[in-house]
Amino acid sequence: MKKKSSEKKRHVVAWLNKAEWDQVLEYLYSKDSALQRFALKRITAWKGRYANSTPVAVDCTADLVRCQVLDRSGQLDGDDLVLLYGAALVRFVNLITERQQGKTARPLRRLAGNLNIPEWVVDLRHDFTHRKLPTLKWCQKGCKVVLEWLQQEYWSRQLGGGPNEDWESQSDGEDEGIDQKHHENELIARQKEMETYKNARELLINFEKEQYQAFDGLPEDKEKSSWPAPFADMSWLLGEIKQFALESSDMLVDVLLEDGFLVPTVEQLETLGCDTCDNASPTEPRVPQTFMRFWLPLLKMLNSPFFIHLLLEKLFVELKLLAKEQNNHRAFYISAWISEVLFCNSNKFEFHFQTKVQKKARMKDRIFVNRIQLRWQQLLSACLDAPCISTPHLLQLILDDMEHPLPLETRERLIQLCSIYTQTEHSQFDTSLEQKQQPMYTLESLHEKLQLSWRHSHLQRSTADLERSMSSQEYQWADAQAEKAKLLRGSPWQVCVDKVLWKNYPLGKVPGQSDDPSCLMVENYSTMTVFDQQVELENNTTHNAPGVSAPVRTADGLLWNHSDLNKLKSGLQLF
Repeated sequence: MKKKSSEKKRHVVAWLNKAEWDQVLEYLYSKDSALQRFALKRITAWKGRYANSTPVAVDCTADLVRCQVLDRSGQLDGDDLVLLYGAALVRFVNLITERQQGKTARPLRRLAGNLNIPEWVVDLRHDFTHRKLPTLKWCQKGCKVVLEWLQQEYWSRQLGGGPNEDWESQSDGEDEGIDQKHHENELIARQKEMETYKNARELLINFEKEQYQAFDGLPEDKEKSSWPAPFADMSWLLGEIKQFALESSDMLVDVLLEDGFLVPTVEQLETLGCDTCDNASPTEPRVPQTFMRFWLPLLKMLNSPFFIHLLLEKLFVELKLLAKEQNNHRAFYISAWISEVLFCNSNKFEFHFQTKVQKKARMKDRIFVNRIQLRWQQLLSACLDAPCISTPHLLQLILDDMEHPLPLETRERLIQLCSIYTQTEHSQFDTSLEQKQQPMYTLESLHEKLQLSWRHSHLQRSTADLERSMSSQEYQWADAQAEKAKLLRGSPWQVCVDKVLWKNYPLGKVPGQSDDPSCLMVENYSTMTVFDQQVELENNTTHNAPGVSAPVRTADGLLWNHSDLNKLKSGLQLF
C-alpha cells in the first residue's frame, strides 16, 4: 500500500533527466540566438510528450524567448513584432492568473499582485486587448520583465528540488482529477465574467437609448440645456442598474469608463449639441452641461460613498494609463469627470457662481448633495502619479478641500513643481520670469509675450500709483505731527512718536512707569480750595438751580441741592 501511495505522488516528466533540464534552462536565458533556438526545439519535443499537460510556465517562457529570437533576427517589421509580443504577453497574464480565479471572477490586477507580477504588465495586456497597441519598446521591456519573473518564480524553484529521482515538475497536471475540476471552474468563472460584462454594457446601452429618445422628444423651442429629469418609465431600468452595481460595481465602473459612455464619441457630442474638447480649456476641464445632465439620473442613483471612491480610483488609473498615449479627447473627459466629482464634494460649490439663477441651475447638476469623506492621501498620491496637462487644476481642488490641509507654503510649492513638470501655467502663481526667458516659436507665443509685457507695465504703473499715494499719506501725517509739536512748544507735554502697543497698558499709565504711586508726586506744590475754582458753567448752574432747604429722599436715594454740594467742595483741596 505504501508503494502505491508513493507511486501516486510521482509524475511523468517530458525531459530525460536533470541534466537536460539544466541545459535547456541555461540555453533559454543565454544571449546566443543559436542556443535559444536549440532550447526551443527541446521544448517542442517536450510538448509532443506532454500533449495537453505542458507546464504553463514552460509554455510561456518558450513563447517569449521565441519573440526575442525573431526580434534579433531582423526578419520582421516593428508592427509584426508588436503583435507577436502582444500575443505572448496576453497568453502569459491569462494563463498564469487563471488558476487564481475562484468561483467569483476577480480583477486581473488583484490576482497579478498576489503573484508579484508588476501592475504595468497587466496594463500592457489591457492595452493589447482593448486599446491602442503599445510601442515596440514597451513590448520588449515587458518581455524582459516577464522572463525574469518566470526564472525567479518557476525555473529557480525547480532547481531547488535537488537532482534526486523524486524531483517533480510543477505543471498544471500534477493531479489530473483536481486539474480537470479546476479547469472546469475556471471556464465557468470566465463565462460568468463575460456574461457580467455583457449585462453591464446592455444596461448602459439601454439607458443611453432612453435618454436619446427623451432628448429627441423635446420641443425645438425648449432649451435643451435644461433637460432632463429622471422619467417615470426609467425607474425600472435605474433599479436594475442599481441592483447590478451592488453585485458587480467594479465591472460597471470599467464599462462606464469605456468610449461611448462617460467618454463620449464625437457623434454623441454632435447629437447632444455639445462642443468638442478642442473648444474647451484642457488645463481646467469641465464636462459639458448637457452631457453632464445626460448621465445625471444614473450617477445620482449610484452616489454611494463606496461607488464614488471606486469611480475616482479607476478614473485616476485610466488617466495614468493615458500618459503613454496621445489621446487628448479621452484624457480630457477622464480629467473632467474627476474635476466634477471633486468640485461637487467641495465646500466652495455654493459660492462658485455669481448669480442666484446660475447657482440654482448648477445645483441641479450635483451628483451628490451631502459631503463625502474622501481618502485624501490616496487621491493626492494618485493625482501626482498620473501627470497630465490638467493635473495642476485637479491637484488644486484636492489641496483646497482636504480635511487636514497641508501648510500653505507646501501647497504652493507642490503646485509650482507640478506646473513645471507638466509644462503648464497655473493662474495662482506668477510665471512671468520663466515665460520671458522662453523663446518664441509660434505666433501664439508672440501674442502671449505681448500680453505679458502689457500686464507687467500695467502692474508697474499700479505700483507707482500706490507708492505715490502712500508717500502723500506720509507727508500729510508728517504735517499733522509738526502742527501738534508747534502747539505743544514750551509745554512739558510732547507727542509720542514711538511705536507702542498702548493696548498693553491701562489708562493713566505710560511705558516705563513704576507701579509705586509716590512716583507721581511733585517736589513743589501749593493748595487751594475747590470752592474758589468754580467754573463759569457752575456759576450759571448756581443761579438757575432751584434752592432746596434739605435733601429730599427719593426711591433712588438722597437728592442734594446746590448749596449742599458747595459745602462738600469747600472741604476738598487741590495740589
